[in-house]
Amino acid sequence: MTDPRVDRHAQVLVDYCVKVAPGDRILIEAEPTAEPLVRAVFERILRAGGHPQLAVSLSGMQTYSGIDDLFMAHANEEQLEFVPPFLLEAYEHFEGRIRIHSQANTRTLTHADPKRMAKRLAAVKPILKAQFGRGGAGDFNWVTTLHPTEAYAQDAELSLPEYEDFVYQACHVAGDDDPVAYWIGVQKEQERAIKAIEGHDQVHLQGPNCDLRLSIKGRMFKNADGTCNMPDGEVYTGPVEDSVDGWVNFTYPAIRLGHEVSGIKLKFEAGKVVEASAAKNQAFLMESINTDPGARYVGEFAIGTNYGIQRHTGNILFDEKIGGSFHMALGSGYPETGSRNDSAIHWDMICDMKNDSQISVDGDVIYKDGRFTF
Repeated sequence: MTDPRVDRHAQVLVDYCVKVAPGDRILIEAEPTAEPLVRAVFERILRAGGHPQLAVSLSGMQTYSGIDDLFMAHANEEQLEFVPPFLLEAYEHFEGRIRIHSQANTRTLTHADPKRMAKRLAAVKPILKAQFGRGGAGDFNWVTTLHPTEAYAQDAELSLPEYEDFVYQACHVAGDDDPVAYWIGVQKEQERAIKAIEGHDQVHLQGPNCDLRLSIKGRMFKNADGTCNMPDGEVYTGPVEDSVDGWVNFTYPAIRLGHEVSGIKLKFEAGKVVEASAAKNQAFLMESINTDPGARYVGEFAIGTNYGIQRHTGNILFDEKIGGSFHMALGSGYPETGSRNDSAIHWDMICDMKNDSQISVDGDVIYKDGRFTF
């Protein structure tokens, strides 16, 4: 018997996030462990009149190859630079995409050569560019979500049933209430926050973990209300590329491609990371921010608003939404925010703001100790 929470999860993904209409071609990217959710999503797309197209990866979806570990271990230079034509076609021409992460092993790429990995990510950059570009133009509805696995539960130091409860509660599909109605309510509440910030210039973040200034002049804030990530809960923009100045000590580990990098400290001057260090995996941090010129600049600044997520689980889909935190992404920005930063990476790093911290906009405090002040 299917867990009813899985069916409600599929309902949100198809009806609310991607808004499938008759005739829509929808790419479903997933791994075998996500079969219950894949089946529910596949059926719901059919019932909506869409055309589900399934792309199953046997081990990881970071390299767009189908089997991440074998690909990174054995691909030659030509193969590393090959862009998968089916996926590129889907991202450039389909009406939507649902990506379901469900890793059986979250450490598959831990020992992959960072230089080879950087080359691969640079090669598949057209896929990311199509996702962000068409998504920003409203031509491509995409959403990324997660189906619980033992591996994710272990990373979060929870049992699988405990982790399932965490995931479905964060997505607000655990009860009998209409989950679509809930996320519509989130959209309205976060719009209030955007109205208080957008249209201003200088943002100043202060606290024991940061002293940062950045400009949002001419930039648009987006309402992360569950349409691109599920779960969701943030407001975000792309800061003016050369405006970030100051320092930040990220309080949570940043995980990318199976590498956990903790104790990250960054110093910015004129928008660029000029000093970087980490207590763990500093070599991987440096390889990543040297991927290309844009990797040392900030593509996203965001404030997490999901107070139903209060613990770090090692998965950025949830961790970046933690209520009472902000995060910044090094690398590629979202064009719909006005960001012009271009990179093969987009790496979110999270900082707690719950204690003795504040955010001011053009001198007015709008956020204090993890909460908006209005």
